[in-house]
Amino acid sequence: MPRIPALSLAALALAFTAWPAAGQSFQPKSIRFSGAPEYSDQELLSTADLKPGTVLTYAEMNRYAQKYVDTGMFSSVAFKFDGDNLVFQLAPASDLLPLRLQNLPLRAGKDLDDRLHRQFPLYHGVLPQQGGLTENVRAALEQMLAAQNIQASVAVVPFKDPTLGKVSAVNFAIVSSSVLVGDLRTEGAIVALDPKASAVLAKFPGTPYDGDGTTSQIESALTAYYKDQGYPEPNVHATALPKPIVSARALRIPMRISIVPGVQYRLTGIQLQPGLLVSQADFDRQFYFRAGDPPDGERLRAAWKAIERVYRDRGYVKAKVEPSPNLDATGRSMTYLVGVDQGPPYTMGRLTIDNVTDDLRSSMLAAWKMPAGSVFNESAISGFFNSHGVNPALEQVFSGINFQYTTHPNDDVHTVDVKLTLEKKP
Repeated sequence: MPRIPALSLAALALAFTAWPAAGQSFQPKSIRFSGAPEYSDQELLSTADLKPGTVLTYAEMNRYAQKYVDTGMFSSVAFKFDGDNLVFQLAPASDLLPLRLQNLPLRAGKDLDDRLHRQFPLYHGVLPQQGGLTENVRAALEQMLAAQNIQASVAVVPFKDPTLGKVSAVNFAIVSSSVLVGDLRTEGAIVALDPKASAVLAKFPGTPYDGDGTTSQIESALTAYYKDQGYPEPNVHATALPKPIVSARALRIPMRISIVPGVQYRLTGIQLQPGLLVSQADFDRQFYFRAGDPPDGERLRAAWKAIERVYRDRGYVKAKVEPSPNLDATGRSMTYLVGVDQGPPYTMGRLTIDNVTDDLRSSMLAAWKMPAGSVFNESAISGFFNSHGVNPALEQVFSGINFQYTTHPNDDVHTVDVKLTLEKKP
């Protein structure tokens, strides 16, 4: 267990000018703590197994102070003894983090926190990334699994929250075997799923189980599916069942999925705001949505992307469609008012061409139809490779290659750099 090597344990303020002979004992009339009001004196005494009235030497006072350091919960510990009162001065660590159960079939929350607190009085829901208390909690989690006839090794595994981009929890994971999603059982208003909903759930069994991630992924996938079918407020809840299936190869966590889709709405119309680059008539011709049908989320997203593509082909590379649904609860119908946040216009920036000879690069640059400073049109990139009758020599080359392109918007100057990469067809 790591110790803090530079710890300064203050030997302060005795009633005499120097410590008596080594090994001399003292009996403090009281033992108190300062600097960490979130912990009670009893919690702190229990942590070090220190009892009032105990006869102590100076070396023993040091050892008790070191016990607090070893928990990892304090950045520094000092003490002073004035001949009557022993006072430990504690500085709580600043990098304490909540507990996270990556793939343990245990339910995080108040019950688990209370159980750990009874075993380890300094556990108040947060832990150091390393230290004695974290190691004690790790061992306790293994014992809890063993009580369920699950023999598994638990380790502290680094976890970085993808939304925050930093370590946000002390993450415990089973590392001795694979932990997978098991069977999924549905209940609620919808028990027998339609084929498309069944296909959504079929992707999960056999995938790695994550206590937070798996439940949120299932809930998000089913919620998105039912919203696509015209249910604006579906209630989907996924929970791990308490009895995992243990085998020699893996631990499988069965899950219960409760699905209450709510009220289904019908689409009555899609109205584009005046002044958009796409007219209402053109939109209606290209995308026909029949009034009275449930809204088809996949088709709606395709329609929004088509509108965005028109804007992006005219230089508005950050254009974003903003559909605003209006629900009529009485008629169980919905209409969309569609606007666009077009953002600033962008122009063509720098063109680079990779994986070609110098001669071919020169020919392509000469034939390129979107010079620097012109309005950026992403569709023109594909058109460059698909045009016919313009440059027969290039067309012959393009017929034998696959191309890829990447765009890099320069938001400070509102230009877009393009990189083309050519590869021979297999």
